[in-house]
Amino acid sequence: MSLRVPIVRRLGRVEYGRAEPMMRSFVAARGPATPDEIWLVEHPPVFTLGRAARPAHLRAPGTIPVVRTERGGQVTYHGPGQAVCYVLVDLRRSGIRVRDFVDRIEAATIALLAHYGIAAMRRTAAPGVYVREDAAHSGVVDARGGGTRVAGAKIASIGLRITEGRSWHGVALNVAMDLEPFTRIDPCGYPGLAVTDMRSCLPSPPDFDEVCDRFADRLASAFPCDSGANRLR
Repeated sequence: MSLRVPIVRRLGRVEYGRAEPMMRSFVAARGPATPDEIWLVEHPPVFTLGRAARPAHLRAPGTIPVVRTERGGQVTYHGPGQAVCYVLVDLRRSGIRVRDFVDRIEAATIALLAHYGIAAMRRTAAPGVYVREDAAHSGVVDARGGGTRVAGAKIASIGLRITEGRSWHGVALNVAMDLEPFTRIDPCGYPGLAVTDMRSCLPSPPDFDEVCDRFADRLASAFPCDSGANRLR
């Protein structure tokens, strides 16, 4: 039996309020042989609250829309310049446990950042990817609003939902974005958590489209299965 990687679909800029119902419908309609997919999107500005999110962590949203979502986790921000990959994988078919699923997403993200010369790491009990503490750069924004240089800033967030062994939602990588909205929340429910993007960690801004394509390909390679094909649409 040959292994194939998930189909990668580049959907462009999509309102968050459209993307979640699209994922829900895809998962509900899946059959045993439905190929896995990865959807690469960019969202207009929006704050999203996970199923267990505490409203207190959304401190000053201003005019940015706030959406309740079905993913796990707390509050985060999505906006232009952020590469969002929705990872739609049949975990039961592939024999992947949830913890291993998260590990693979984090590992693929860390490997992508390493390709661009950014040293990154994961943290125990705090899903996501962080700039390594000995590699922080001046572009880091302190979520407390002070603009302080903070080591170990978060550069990618993970929020997932598993329905009958099938995943939806995924990972958001900050590539080259306005980081100010992160100062209006407690990112991922952590007061004072610093947030950064790839642009702030590099001598020149990365090419957004190139980063997106490489990111989706790395994630696809992390989830080989017995159906599907790797093609960008």
